[in-house]
Amino acid sequence: MRLKFPEKIENGLRLFKYKFLPKTLFFRTMLLIFVPLIVVQVVSIIAFFDGSWGRVGKRLSSNLTSEMAFVIDLMKLSPQNADEIKKLAWQNFDLDFEYFNAEHKHKVLNKINRNNKMVTGFLEASLKETFPNDVTSLYLGKGEKNLVVMVDEGETLYQFSTSSKNIFSTSIFGFVIWMIGTSFLLFLVAVLFLRIQVRSIAELAQVAEEFGKGIDNKKFKPYGSSEVRKAALAFIKMKERIQRQISERTQMLAGVSHDLRTPLTRMKLMASMMKESQDKADLLQDIEEMEKMLDGYLSFVRGEGGEQSDFVDVNEMILSIINKFRNKDVLIRYSTNDEVSAIQGREQALKRALTNIISNAFRYGKTIAVKLDSNGKKLSINIEDDGPGIPEDKREDVFKAFYRLEESRNKETGGVGLGLAIAKDVITSHGGTIELGDSELGGLKVSIAIPL
Repeated sequence: MRLKFPEKIENGLRLFKYKFLPKTLFFRTMLLIFVPLIVVQVVSIIAFFDGSWGRVGKRLSSNLTSEMAFVIDLMKLSPQNADEIKKLAWQNFDLDFEYFNAEHKHKVLNKINRNNKMVTGFLEASLKETFPNDVTSLYLGKGEKNLVVMVDEGETLYQFSTSSKNIFSTSIFGFVIWMIGTSFLLFLVAVLFLRIQVRSIAELAQVAEEFGKGIDNKKFKPYGSSEVRKAALAFIKMKERIQRQISERTQMLAGVSHDLRTPLTRMKLMASMMKESQDKADLLQDIEEMEKMLDGYLSFVRGEGGEQSDFVDVNEMILSIINKFRNKDVLIRYSTNDEVSAIQGREQALKRALTNIISNAFRYGKTIAVKLDSNGKKLSINIEDDGPGIPEDKREDVFKAFYRLEESRNKETGGVGLGLAIAKDVITSHGGTIELGDSELGGLKVSIAIPL
C-alpha cells in the first residue's frame, strides 16, 4: 500500500530522493541504522542533562556555597583563629581561601580580573541565593585549584579557590564515552554485516551481467541471506535452462543443416551431369543461393554461444579486417586511441560482427572512415562511408533477420539480410549498443559502444 500525497509534496519528496538519498543499498541501509541511532543518542543526552546532570549540578553548587558561607561565618565569629579555619576548610571542604580588607581588596580584584571570567548557571544561581547582599564573581584560573570564587561583602573580600570538579559531575563524561563506544561498536557490527549482505547481491548482479555478455562464471555460489540465496539459485536455474535451450537449438539446427545439405548436394551432382544450357545455369545459381541462405540462417541462429570469453585486442582486430579490403579501389581512413588495448569478449563473434559492418561500408562506399576511441567506461567504434546510406525510417528494420533494402541490396551484391542482424545480436550480447545515423561523408554512420 502506497500513501498518496498532493502533487507538490510528491515532487518535493521525489527531488529529495534523487538529490540527497544515497544511491546504493549499502548506504541506504546504513542511513536507516545511523539516523535512529543519532536520534536515540541525542534524546538520551538531553534526558540525562535535564535529569541527573541538572540535579547533581545544583546539589554540588549548593554544597559548595554552603561550605563557603560556613567558612565566612566562622571567620566572623573567630577571626583570631584564621589559620585553624583555613586548615579545617582545606581538610574538610577542599577549599583554600584568603580574605582582604577594604584597603587591599581592589589590588586583588585587579589581579584576578586577568583570569578568564567563568559562567556556570548552577553555581551563580546558588551564590546569589546564599549571598544575596554581596557581590560574587567566578574565574577560571590555572593549577589544581582552578576555580576562583570572589565574595565581596564591602569591607571584606573573600577569595575561595577549589577544583572545578567539585561543581561538575564527572559521570557525564563516562556516560558520553559509554554511549559513543557502544554506538561505534554497533555501527561497526552493522557495517560488517551489511558488507556481507550487499556483497552477495553485488556479486549476483555481476554474474548476471557477465552471463548477458556470454561469460559463464561457474565459480559463483549463492551465499548471504535466505532471500539473496533464493534469488541466486533462481538465477542459476534460469541460466541452466537458457544454456540447455541454446544447446538443444544448436543440435537441432545442426541436424537440419545436415538433412538439407544432402538433397542440395544430390541436386548439384545431377545439375553437373546436365548439358550446358540456361536452365542448368539457373538451377546451379538457385542451388548456390539456397546454400548461401542456409549458411547465413544457421550462422544467425547458432551464434557464438560455444565460444569462450577472453581479452580481445580490438585495434588489431579492426586492422586485420581492413587489410582484407586493401586491394579494393576504396579510400580508407582509420584512427585509433593508443590507450585502447583490450576488452573482454568473444573474439570470433566480435570479429564476425565488425566484418559484416565494415564489409557493407566497402561494398557501398568509395571513402571509408573507421574510428576507435575510449573514455575509460566504454569502447566506441564509428564506421562511416559515403555510400547511398539507409533511409531513416528503415534503420530499425534493417536489424531484423532476412530484411533487405531491395533498391540497394540484392542477391548478387548483398547477402540474405542477416549481416546487421548478426552484428546487433553479437554487440547486444556483449552489453553494448549499435545505432545507425547520418555520416559526415554523406552516407551511413554505424556507432557501436561496448562497456569496458
